[in-house]
Order: sequence, then structure tokens, then C-alpha cells
Amino acid sequence: MSLRGRQGPPKLERLESVMSQFSGSLDQDDLQDDPEELDLSGHTDLCGEPRNISFQAIYNFLPFKSLDGVIFLEEVPILVQVTEVERFTSTRVLNPNLYTIELSHGDFKWKIKRRFKHFQALHQELLKFRALLKIPLPGRIHSVKRSFKGRKLIHGEHIPALPRRPDALVKEEQLISRKLQLEDFLRNILKKPLYRTHPATVSHSSNIFPCPCPYKKALTIKCSTYRQAHWWGHSIDEFSQIFGQDFLRENRHGSFTPVRENTTSKWFVNAAGYFDAIADALEEAKEEIFITAWWLSPEIFLKRPVVDGNMWRLDHVLKRKAQEGVKIFVLLFKEVEVVMGLNSEYTKKTLMGLHPNIRVIRHPDHMPSTALLWAHHEKLVVIDQSLAFLGGIDLAYGRWDDSQHRLTDVGSVRRSPQHSPALSPSLTHQSVATVEEGEDMKFNVVVEEIQTEEGGAGKAGDSGSVEDPGEICASLILPLVEEQGENNLNLPTGRLLRTPSEKSHHSSDETESKHYSRYSLNSRTPLTRECYTKSLSLLSSDSYSLGQHHSLPLPYETSSLRSYIGSTELCGETRFWHGKDYCNFILKDWVKLNKPFDDFIDRHKTPRMPWHDIGVLVHGKAARDIARHFIQRWNFTKLVKKRSGAMCYPCLMPKSLSAPVVPAEYSGKSTQANVQLLRSVCQWSIGTKVHEESIHLAYVSAIQNSKHFIYIENQFFISCADKSIHNSIGDALTERILRAYREKKKFRVYVVMPLLPGFEGDISSGGGQAIKAIMHFNYRTMCRGEHSIIERLKCVMADCWIKYISFCGLRTHADLDGRLVTELIYVHSKLMIVDDCTIIIGSANINDRSMLGKRDSEMAVVVEDTEFQPSVMDGESYQAGRFALSLREECFRLVLGLLGDKTDISDPISDRFYKEIWMVTAAKNASVYDKVFRCLPTDAVLNYKILRDYMSRPCMAAEDPAQACAELKKIRGFLVQFPLYFLSEENLFPSFNSKEGIMPIELWT
Repeated sequence: MSLRGRQGPPKLERLESVMSQFSGSLDQDDLQDDPEELDLSGHTDLCGEPRNISFQAIYNFLPFKSLDGVIFLEEVPILVQVTEVERFTSTRVLNPNLYTIELSHGDFKWKIKRRFKHFQALHQELLKFRALLKIPLPGRIHSVKRSFKGRKLIHGEHIPALPRRPDALVKEEQLISRKLQLEDFLRNILKKPLYRTHPATVSHSSNIFPCPCPYKKALTIKCSTYRQAHWWGHSIDEFSQIFGQDFLRENRHGSFTPVRENTTSKWFVNAAGYFDAIADALEEAKEEIFITAWWLSPEIFLKRPVVDGNMWRLDHVLKRKAQEGVKIFVLLFKEVEVVMGLNSEYTKKTLMGLHPNIRVIRHPDHMPSTALLWAHHEKLVVIDQSLAFLGGIDLAYGRWDDSQHRLTDVGSVRRSPQHSPALSPSLTHQSVATVEEGEDMKFNVVVEEIQTEEGGAGKAGDSGSVEDPGEICASLILPLVEEQGENNLNLPTGRLLRTPSEKSHHSSDETESKHYSRYSLNSRTPLTRECYTKSLSLLSSDSYSLGQHHSLPLPYETSSLRSYIGSTELCGETRFWHGKDYCNFILKDWVKLNKPFDDFIDRHKTPRMPWHDIGVLVHGKAARDIARHFIQRWNFTKLVKKRSGAMCYPCLMPKSLSAPVVPAEYSGKSTQANVQLLRSVCQWSIGTKVHEESIHLAYVSAIQNSKHFIYIENQFFISCADKSIHNSIGDALTERILRAYREKKKFRVYVVMPLLPGFEGDISSGGGQAIKAIMHFNYRTMCRGEHSIIERLKCVMADCWIKYISFCGLRTHADLDGRLVTELIYVHSKLMIVDDCTIIIGSANINDRSMLGKRDSEMAVVVEDTEFQPSVMDGESYQAGRFALSLREECFRLVLGLLGDKTDISDPISDRFYKEIWMVTAAKNASVYDKVFRCLPTDAVLNYKILRDYMSRPCMAAEDPAQACAELKKIRGFLVQFPLYFLSEENLFPSFNSKEGIMPIELWT
């Protein structure tokens, strides 16, 4: 097969068709230089400027004998040397000599073996080809020749004749000169473009005998002799030993890839920065984009707040890149539709309808009689096989969040950094004018009072002046315009003006502030009424009051609900989540996903559920490894789905492991570290005969080798092996704590997980069977039963276990339409940090589904620091890794409410931090939330009887908002103690008369 790169030699297919009819003995004269034989590659006015061949050319296959293929690199010579001659006079009478020919072309080197009869065949084919060019048939080559009449012609050196004497008559002492003659003949043939790209020359100078077998996972090579088959086998083995050692040898943790040193890496806490970086990377894609997801929502916005219309909507970004020629390949998990409402079919149809360059495959196919229990759970985005994003964050609804973890999003936009009207009823120095046009249009204009001079020139104190007198110095409440159609969201692209008196207000998350600052609502263009009358708007949220205007303390100790986005950015309860993106999936699961911008819960009555997650970016060889995994999955899926039309999709090919240049936008902002790719894959998911559970083995190894502390964030915590559970992460944690106890050394384990599993159901009324099923196995791992961690520790150290391990969740609160509300923050991270030196980030939960390799497919990376900085561990100086330390401190400050605070958290195992900061904060926050909201889960509820009584009593937030606000001032951050005794007197496993109870246990574990 050859590749369609640029326009090569003229098309001569119709001439090739008459070759078989061209008979007669051609004169065996030399291939002399013809004055009309042109070196077309030397004329840039005809062939264009020489340029590199795009990697995409490998997918543009042409017939092997096509003359339009680009076989060799432009302006790169082909060096030829006949290195060896083997003589077989007894078995090969007519062609006794076997010539070994070494060729090199750029970085490529290879060897071939040919006999004299092969040189004769090549010579004969080129003579035919040259003779056919002289046949007066109309064609492009003749018009090309005529166009060059009168110009200076390019004369190459004389091409020597092929020796006439057969090999049988060549004496042994003449072999040296024979070698030089054949070498000179082949070298000069390869200098001429018209001859060099001819199929006969390509076949002669390489081992190309294509015979693709698309229905088998094998490459069949047909050879005419046993010796030729032996050469092929030897060449493939030699090549694999040189270039494939990384994937053939036994790698650490049983991974299919080795450790990649000096890898550029960057972490992301929450999806705001993660999505922003993905958007920028997608925009820079030149050749390929690979995406795989458990769930993908085409209409999500990657950059928020949405101020640039649909520019950063995922489907618009992908369509834009596809139109530019980028090939986009998407692998989706094909769910059982009656069980899960992901609607991957809608996602596939939506993406495939955007552009032919977007290809989507869903897997696995479920049989009518049986359904596969396992899922493709990995989440990857790979750009040009050089930059890769992975972690626990799907490009889907509900995932976008930032360090604020907002509960409300009712839609108003405030430009001025004033207190929220909901909590501060007076609008100081502001007047509000409401203009209504018709029933469907309403917008508010907040005009700031500006001191003016007698001449009318605008001034704003001493902080600055208006550069253009025509500018309107006003703050506008911009309505976000939403068209309630199936898949259309029309947003205004007008900008808000910066008032001269504004001061910089920075986000507590510096990373997010930087991301937003590029797309701020600033403009030097005067805003007029006409820019608002072009589209319909949503009604802006009313200014509501809370009780008697008591200020509500937020976890960040702010005085209002406004969202500090960055310097001179949007302030207020701006709509970050549109339509289905505003969700609370424990209250109600997603429905009607084909109508993406229709709300499915009332955002004026129900708070959203914040989403806490971790992602990572890797570059270079590690990204190549992730791309290779995607390619392996794609090619396997394409083959197993040959009946569904996937065979028309191309097989993907990995790029070489030569490290690309680090993108400029990440230089200096990332960290160099050693990175290894980890997987959970097996026969059903990727086609491997031997399953891989390198994520599980890496977790256990990191725990066993830990010296000081372990920090875990995970969506599930199901472990401690017995007859039904098989992963040993919980056992490794228990053994490591017991070892520290016996050695009388400090050792801390921090576990942060969701307070409730993420399934639809009302736990307050005793419902939610799926929720209780996961709770059963989570509690069985933590504290209930003989196999649990705490019970095993109690057998050795009684109540001293609390000095070693802590279980926590996350919760926050807000004001919604004049009511105090609270909601848990859903921890979806899959993170483990060990000793501020080693980190595992990926898509794998701590349960059997993710860890065993034979169930869900998963992807993760283990990052080991190579750059260190001074830190503290147990009061002593310690060299901590830059990547691990910065990520751990970001996570700690986020959950403890210390972002922007100078509180020292560098020592994670000191008594001061563990007891006085971590444990005290978690206990105090949990106590306040129980007192104010009577929220679930709680240690006060041991059984269903107590639960009914507990829920029947009114909470302080409803009875006494003033007192509730006073109590909530004690809240710091999001951290709360995990309620280990919630429903401890009940059997939480679903009853066998429920549909959840009859499901296999493996479904939950």
C-alpha cells in the first residue's frame, strides 16, 4: 500500500492497464538519460514547495501500484550499499549469487537480499515503463513535457547498463566488481523520481509484499520460498528487539509500558481548569484527536462562564477542528439502555453528523439474551499522540466545577464586585433600572454613579479615567440567552465594559483565575441598547432576602454568594450550568438527554450537587503510550464490530516514541517527573489474552512501600478481601498501619469519599436500594464486620486506630431563593498521594470492578517526582516532590477552606495538623451541619425508626434562620467527618425481593 501525500508523479493508471498487452522483446540497452525525461520534483512551480508529509497520510491508502503515492521522504537521499555476496553453485546453477543490500533513508535503515534475476526483472519493468511514456496517448505527462519546451532541462548522470553477463558466468574473483556495478545501477535508479517511486523499484528495494487480512488480528505475509519466509521472520524479530523492547519485556507492576523519565506533567483539581486546558489543546490539534469516555455530552461548554457564544461548546470545537482536516476518533461505552440512561446512541449520532472526519464507535454490543455487566470506564483525550489528558473527569454533564463548589445557579450576572443582593439588601451607590420588552424579554441594567466634571468628562475618583469619552461606564446585568430547542443554545457574544473604579478581585484558586482572565467580559466597544434587543433572554433572578437579611457565611468566609472569577471578571450567581448540566443525580437521574438545554430539575428549588474530581496532563512518551492504548482499543473494537459497519473505519497506527517538543503554553507551568501508564484490561475490553491489573498492583505496592502518610480521594471504598471481595488495597492499608503501630512510628491515612453513593434514591425515607447496596460494601470495608479495617485495627490497638486513619466526606451550604440549603459534594476523584513523592491518578475506583482487570476497563498513571523541594515531615526537614507536594497542599487547602490562607500545612503527619486542624475541622463542620440542617447521613441515626423520627422534626435552618446563620459562621471549608454509625443497626444490603437484591454481587463490588 502507498500513501496519498502530495501530488506525486503523473497519473498513469490507464497506461498500466495496457502493460500486460505490451509484448515483444525490448532492447536490453541502458536506461540512457533522455533530454525530455524531467526531474519533476526539482520544479517548485509545478509541484509546489517541498513540505513534510502529514501523519494523516497514513490513513489515505492507495493501491500498491499507484503512481500517486509518496513512498520516500522529500529531499532525503537513499543510500545503497551491497555489503555481502553469498554463492550457492550447487543448488542455484543459473543464479548462484545472493546479494545482501543495505539501504538507509533518513533515520530508516533496512536490509534486503536479492539475486541477479531480480535486478533483471526491475530493469525490464523500467524499460516497459519508459517505452509506454513514449506512446502518443493524451495524458498529463505529455502536457507537462510540452510546458517545459524551451526551458533548461535537468540532466542527471549517466545510468550505467545492467551487466549483460549472467551470474553463472561470473567468476569468484569478479564478485567485487560485480557488487559495485549492481550497487551503482540501483543507486542511480533511486536518484530519478520517475523511477524511484515506480512500484517495481519500491518492491525491489524493500520487503513490501502486502496482503492485508482485515478479519484477523494478524498480518499474513505470503512468501514464494521458505528462505524468503525466513528472511521476513528474522527481519521482524530483529526490528522488534531493537524498537519494541519497551512493550516486550516485563515491566513494573505488570504494565504494558515502562517508566517514562522526564515527562512533562500537570495536575488539575476540579474540572474548570481541566476543561479549559482541554479546550486549548483541542484548538491546537493539527492531525488527530482521540477521545474515550464512559459518558460524553456533546453540548457541554469547556470554558465558563459562557461569554463567547458557542465557540467553546464541545461539539462546535470538534466540528471546527474536523473542518480544518483533523481526524477525530471517539470510543464510547455502549450501555444497557434499560439500566443506564447515558443515551450514547444520541451522542454518536450527534458527533457523526457534524463532519465526516469524526468517527465514533460504541462498545460492547450486548446480546439479546445476556448483557455484559462491565463498562469502559476510562476517560482520555489525546492530542496528536503527543499530549494526553486523563483522570476521573468525563466530558459530560455535571462534571464542570471549581474550587467554589457552588450549589446555586439561577442565572443573574453581576459585573460589580458588590455583596449579593440576596444577602445584602442595599445596593450602595447603585440604582437598578429594569426594562421590559414584550413577554419574553427582560434585562437589568445596573448603572454605577460616576462623578462628572462641569465639562461632562467622566471620572471615577482617582483610580483611573475613561480613555474614550464615548464609552459607557456602566455595569450591566447581561442575560444569558437560551433557546429551548433540542440542541441549540444561543448566547450573546457582547462584552461588558470595565468600570474605571473597579479593583482587582482574585479567585481563591489561582489557576482558575488565570484561565478565566483570557476570556473576561471586558471591551472597549460602547454598549448600546441594540445589542440586547437582538435575542431573547432568560428572566434574571430576583433579589431575594434571607430571613431578615442575615448574611450567610460561605465555606470560604465570603460575605455573599457571588463568584469571584478573577480580576475584573464576572461577579454574581452567573449561569455556569445550562440545561442538563445543572443536576442533582441523587435526587433525580438524567432524562431526555436529546434535549440538552431543557432543565430537568427546578434550579430555584433544588440545589445542584457539586462535583469534586482530579485530572492530569502528560506529554511526550507517556502520551504516546496512552495513544497506543487507545489505538489498541480502537483497532480491536473495529474488528469485533465488523458486522456493524465499523470496517469502513481506518485502523489507527501509533507514532514513533521520539519525544516531541513541549508545547510553549505548558513550559514552566508543569513539572518533570517519571510517569508510568497503568491499565485494567482483558479479553472483552481490548482483546488481550492475559488480563492486566497494573493499577491494582501499583496501589498495593505504593501502600506497602509508604513511610509517612497516604492520602486517598475516591468515589468508592470497597476492599478487604474475602469470598466476595478480591482486591487487597484495604488489606494493604491495614497491614501498613499495624506495622507502624508495632514500630511505634507516626503514620497517617486520610480517606475522602462521598457521603452517599451517586445513585438516584431518597435515603431519608428508607428508599434508594442501589445507594444502600454501595453503602453496605463501603461500611463493610471501613468499620463493619470482621474483615473491615477499623475492626481489625481495634483487635490490636483498641481505640488508638483513630490516631492512624481518618474517614471524611465533603459538604457545603448556600442560600437558594431565600432558603438555607445544604448538599454533599460528590467526590469522584481517583487519587492517592504517598509521602509527597508518589501519586496515582486515573479513572479506577477502589473496588473490584476497577482493580481486577477482568471487569471494567480503566486507565491511570503513577507519577514519581524527580524534582524536590524542602518541606517538613513529622517536625523534621524533608525533601518533598514538587508535583506531589503542590497537589496535596492544593487538596488540603481546598477541603479545609484554607485557599489564600497562610496556615502552615506542610507537615501532614504532625499532631498539630492531624489533630488540631484536620480532625477538629471535620468534626466541627459535621456537628454544625447536623445542628442546622439535620442532614443525612449522620451518626445520630442508627436505624429506620430513629430515621423517621429524625426527619419528622424541623431543622434550625427553617425555624430560626438568624440562629442558623450564626451557627454557619463556624463552618470552615468543606470537610466533614464521615458518619461511621449511620444505620449501623440495619442490614443495608438490598432484600432478595428487590431488583437490586437479585443482581450479582459483582455488579456492586
